Amino acid sequence: MLTLRLAVLTGLLLLVARPFWARFTRLWYFKRVALGGFERENIALHRKHGPIVRLAPNMFSIDLPESVNTIYGIGSKLPKSDWYDGWKHPSPDAWTLFPDKDIKRHAQTRRVFQGLYSMSSLVSYEKYVDECADILLSRMSICSKRREPINMGHWLQCYAFDVIGNITFSKPFGFLDRGEDVSGILQALNKVFAYSTLIGIFPSLHPYIYAVTSALGIGGAAGRTFLIRYVKERILQRKIERDVKDEKGIGNAHGMPEDFLEKIMVKNKDAPSKVTDYHIFMMSMSNIIAGSDTTAISLSAILYYLLKYPNVMRKLREEISQSTNGDQVHLSFKESLEMPYWQAVMKEALRLHPATGLPLWRDVTEGGLYLNGQFFPEGTTIGINTWTAHYNEDVFGKDAAVFRPERWLDAEKEGGDRLAQMNAYYFPFGLGSRTCIGRHISYLEMSKLIPLLVKNFDFELQDRENDWKTTNYWFVKQDNFDVTVRPRAGA
Repeated sequence: MLTLRLAVLTGLLLLVARPFWARFTRLWYFKRVALGGFERENIALHRKHGPIVRLAPNMFSIDLPESVNTIYGIGSKLPKSDWYDGWKHPSPDAWTLFPDKDIKRHAQTRRVFQGLYSMSSLVSYEKYVDECADILLSRMSICSKRREPINMGHWLQCYAFDVIGNITFSKPFGFLDRGEDVSGILQALNKVFAYSTLIGIFPSLHPYIYAVTSALGIGGAAGRTFLIRYVKERILQRKIERDVKDEKGIGNAHGMPEDFLEKIMVKNKDAPSKVTDYHIFMMSMSNIIAGSDTTAISLSAILYYLLKYPNVMRKLREEISQSTNGDQVHLSFKESLEMPYWQAVMKEALRLHPATGLPLWRDVTEGGLYLNGQFFPEGTTIGINTWTAHYNEDVFGKDAAVFRPERWLDAEKEGGDRLAQMNAYYFPFGLGSRTCIGRHISYLEMSKLIPLLVKNFDFELQDRENDWKTTNYWFVKQDNFDVTVRPRAGA
């Protein structure tokens, strides 16, 4: 068996021989990822070497639209690779949804909680989004009076963090009120993301390095500790509030908020063996860590491309004016879904700048599999980078690098297979059973905020000539989204 596997890998070595050093060590991939710009390099590698590119001795980046269902489809049995080990606590008891390689446990957990993230649940979360949007609007008004450039990416990060705190606990973290990093959480998460991204390439080192960094309080340990303590405090406080109501015979449902924590505690009370105290903590913590950066990056991408393409901004504002009355402050989520151009704008921005920028690694299981006529044996790691997929010119056209929302509307009008092909290779929130469970909440935040901002304010990029800079440690974060803001006439 070992001889056969070595022979197959030798065949792969000859057929997929580039980049040169990637044949021998993961250090080549580690170095390229450590530079923080791998999303663009991954695209360039495929354009140079074809649809299958070796990134390490047994790690292959794939750019084959027809392989999506094989690798990630609902029926796929390919587990997440050991790269995801860098994202989990070394203790097997401290598991979370995102890095969980146990397909059965992940599916069971997802079934229990997916209703909390469903489209129908968004109605109860909408008011929490509006509350934070109002605070951001107030901050933008203050910034406009100062007539000084602001880091818009920072403010959108503050908004996203406060919204997910409000949705989860009915209590924002206070980022928007203070306008700064609360207790070093943002800085801590950036360190955690960089650490997890890189240590995942050599996952066997993770338990040892994690123990050292935690003991020394480095690598974002302080901010991570604050976040854990904060989540536990919110849970404890809610339990006390519910117990008091029970003692008074009022009943938990009376006067309790309709937030995420309350919904999950109801599940805990109804089925404590299925929804444990650990589930309450784990899902609440996952909301905060995963729910802020993805949304903030996407919000920045949408606004950035609107500012880079004034004609698109003009069309969007026309649609907003036609879809709302003059006195209306907030666009409802339902109304946003009925605005086709706005939906196309959002979709196109997330195509050009998806939040994650590394391959979604999966391990080939027993029996191996064929992709594009090439056999990949058991134990091989394969994955598609969302950026590589979204910039595929065969799927999205020769102008795939251009921001053009009309491509989605045109494809819909044409009929045929083009729209289906584009949708099949479009996955800003992942694919199959591993699709981001909180994606609807992210869409809720985006759908409501951007129309509100562009309706009320004019933004101007400080550097229109050059593209912004990004740093990719799993999340492709924007570094220099500097703008000036002023109120729109008549808004």
